[in-house]
Amino acid sequence: MTETPSPSRTRKPRGEYAKTGAKRTAILDAALEVFAEFGYRSGSLRDVAQKVGMSEAGLLHHFPNKSTLLAAVLDRRDQHSQQRVIFDDVDGGVTLQGLVQLAAYNASVPGVVELYCVLSSEATAPDHPAHEYFVGRYEFTRSNIRRAFESLQAQGRLRDGVTPQRAAVATIAMMDGLQVQWLLDRDVVDMAEELKTFFRSFVDIDFDGVSMLDDVALIDDLPALAAASPQD
Repeated sequence: MTETPSPSRTRKPRGEYAKTGAKRTAILDAALEVFAEFGYRSGSLRDVAQKVGMSEAGLLHHFPNKSTLLAAVLDRRDQHSQQRVIFDDVDGGVTLQGLVQLAAYNASVPGVVELYCVLSSEATAPDHPAHEYFVGRYEFTRSNIRRAFESLQAQGRLRDGVTPQRAAVATIAMMDGLQVQWLLDRDVVDMAEELKTFFRSFVDIDFDGVSMLDDVALIDDLPALAAASPQD
């Protein structure tokens, strides 16, 4: 005989799931802010819990340990970034424009940029909790950017002697290197403008008229991070 769910069993999960989802989002936003300000190793679970007004034990109910929380924070960071870059457009130029927009946006969140730079360097160690994440992220990014250049190559817009794979690797190296230089001296390096120049050197593309921050309203940008000043 099939059991008929009671009213409490049919209604309760929906409210609980919604509440749990909202709490997890609040925890991830707080963790991103804490890790950006203090770094992964110095930022504590207690700091994160305090920002969302809950106990450390309550936080551990949602994320069993710090490395699990870090993985979720990085995934959320990627969700923010991916809303600015369209990887599956038939015109690879749209993807490159999105990468330029992303570079411009990153200049508004120095704390997040520093967190990414520090973690990507630390995560080269195989035992680092974010190692697998960065291996997968680079593969995902490299393959999608390569497809964008393959599209441009098919349109005859890629310079002679440039291959999509090499262009993809060079693009990631350029963006990562620009972030480090920008963090060291923000008055000298304009990441978006340098990336435009880089792309124009081997792709026939026009960035004129592209608004660098015209899609800010698409995501909840964590305003506190825009003014974050990462500490040692």
